[in-house]
Parts: sequence; structure tokens; C-alpha cells
Amino acid sequence: MKTSMSFKGIDQLLKHLDKAASLKDVQNVVKSNGAQLNKNMQQRAPVDTGYLKRSIKMTLIDGGFSAEIGPYADYASYLEYGTRFQKAQPFIRPSFNIQKEVFKTELERLMK
Repeated sequence: MKTSMSFKGIDQLLKHLDKAASLKDVQNVVKSNGAQLNKNMQQRAPVDTGYLKRSIKMTLIDGGFSAEIGPYADYASYLEYGTRFQKAQPFIRPSFNIQKEVFKTELERLMK
């Protein structure tokens, strides 16, 4: 099977290379916002023994274009949403709602 790739003109090639170079900027925005979200969640997490706070971790996935941030403590959802015996102590949603606006703003800045 024969395959080939062709560009019609050097301008198209340069445009493609410019886009590829700017992807590094997107990765940097994802990484910095993920780190800030991680920090905010740790600051807002209720502390008894400190295990919940220490269990909040960030993992970069998809080649740095996505970040997963969250607590790995089994009881984190009980604190976030509450139970019939315990009032909710949200720390994930408030942190996310603040950071998503910063993230959108930074991505919009990159597109200009």
C-alpha cells in the first residue's frame, strides 16, 4: 500500500508548524490551572487527620492536554455531598467553579 503526503505551498506547511508550536502553550495552561485547582482543593478540604488533604493529587493525561485532580480518600464524596447524619462540606465544587473561569480566560487569550 502506497501512502503519500503533500502540502500545496510552503505557507500551508508554516501555518501547520505554527499551530503545532502553540500546542505547548495549551499544555502549559492545562498544567498551571491543574496545579492551582489542586492547591485550592487542598486549602478548602476539611481537616481532621490530614489524610483527605494529602490524598488530593493531580495527574496529567492525554499528553498534557488534560488534567485529573481529585481526592483518593474513600470518604471524600461523603464530605462533598453530605449524608443524612452529616452536613455537606463542599471543597471540590467551589474550587472547580473558581478555576474554570480562570482556565477559560487563559485559553481565550491563547486563541487571540
